[in-house]
Amino acid sequence: MSTDDAFADAYRAHYWAVSRFVARRLDAPAHEVEEVVAEVFSIAWRRRAELPDTPLPWLYGVARNCLANTVRGLGRYRRLLRRLGHHEATQRRQTADSPDAERPGSWVHEALARLSSADQEVLRLTAWEELTLEELAVTLDCGQSAAAMRLHRARRRLRAEIDRMRMTVSVRAGGDGDE
Repeated sequence: MSTDDAFADAYRAHYWAVSRFVARRLDAPAHEVEEVVAEVFSIAWRRRAELPDTPLPWLYGVARNCLANTVRGLGRYRRLLRRLGHHEATQRRQTADSPDAERPGSWVHEALARLSSADQEVLRLTAWEELTLEELAVTLDCGQSAAAMRLHRARRRLRAEIDRMRMTVSVRAGGDGDE
């Protein structure tokens, strides 16, 4: 199979998986998500001779790098808007949701948000993208044992955060009426 055919097969087979991967990580309008996905496949086209037999984890690795570049660019843009001070995006008012607006399972997202971005990414890659340990290693561009250790540590830290949250809730619930 030619490299062009391999790329075409990878594009057809994995476009939507890469799109979902990017959309879950980039809090931005759909057109910005599409731009990142287009950049991923543009890089894949230029490097089509390097496409592995199982391209999805490799594409996720490329997407992670494209996302990092995009997030840095958005940060620069937001800092510029703050300096300008009168742009419509800086004038939005932030409102807090009411306590009864909490989504089921939001405590998991809260615990996840307390972890480092590296821990969050390892957990998301295995839970959301359902990567195997071997695929995780390819995506993170590290050895399989390093990927296993990162996953183990991230899971341990998540458990610790959940335990801390439980202790905080139980202290609040039981602390008022005891004598």
